[in-house]
Amino acid sequence: MQPRVGGDSIGEFFKGEELSYEIGFWLLKRVAQGKISFREMGRKGRYVALLQGETLGVLGWVARYRVDTYTSIMEEVDGGRGLRSISFEEDVKIGGKSRKRTHFFDYKNRKWIKVRQRKDGTRMRGEAEIPPGMVYDDFVTASYNFRYGVYGEIERGKKYTVATFPKKGPSSYEVRVASQEEEERKRKSEKIKEGKEYFVKTFSDPEITHSKEGMIEDGYRKSFTP
Repeated sequence: MQPRVGGDSIGEFFKGEELSYEIGFWLLKRVAQGKISFREMGRKGRYVALLQGETLGVLGWVARYRVDTYTSIMEEVDGGRGLRSISFEEDVKIGGKSRKRTHFFDYKNRKWIKVRQRKDGTRMRGEAEIPPGMVYDDFVTASYNFRYGVYGEIERGKKYTVATFPKKGPSSYEVRVASQEEEERKRKSEKIKEGKEYFVKTFSDPEITHSKEGMIEDGYRKSFTP
């Protein structure tokens, strides 16, 4: 588990955190930028995280300026030792077009409700059963659970599998933490001296990552100051 401040629950631990990041692709170092925030809602034990990314420069022009916004509403479970997604909204704008999908998770009645907004503003609604004992972590919720240690202690060279709601691809995604050797090679090749404790590869939905493999490679610090 992550070190906690005064025995804070996971929501209290991340409450008020705001992070910014840059995205590179191949030889281009800065093709997109994004930010993510974590806020407490009016109801105790309930939180909302907002992740937004937008293309920049030449890629922004080629991609007709793309803005991806993901909103995850979560609740604490297991006495504050983890987060569970209640709803997850995907809002993608490309040029003058937009696509919006919202997923609602009713664990009491074991229902996954999907709402898709069409171009003309009308909505399509569908339902699917959530199998007994299954919890679907959207990738935003999972990022906080992973950093807090919900899926196990963060270790170099270790692989983690996270269950998510099935779409076109697989119903889970994989998180790999680089080994010590991989980490040292990366630090040398990219001349990274400090500021990142771990290097992580996440293999998820290609539609979200805008890549064929669905891979995101990142570095992050285990501890932080909100």
